[in-house]
Amino acid sequence: MEIKEKIKKFLGRFVGDKTFDDSDNIFEKGLVNSLFAMQLVMFIENDFGIIMQNEDIQLENFKDVNSIVKLIQLKLK
Repeated sequence: MEIKEKIKKFLGRFVGDKTFDDSDNIFEKGLVNSLFAMQLVMFIENDFGIIMQNEDIQLENFKDVNSIVKLIQLKLK
């Protein structure tokens, strides 16, 4: 499964049937909250074997699907 597909599947567990584009800010749209952000970080670390550093934990990296995918791709290099 592709990175984007895994992220969207994980998000789907929290947003239910609400629709959003890959570039939509999931926090501004009210689809998720700050508690979700910590769950997302844990999911990324566990599922992709990535350790997030303090400098990685910025809203810009987690605001939308595209940003999350970009962060994971950079960390996997």
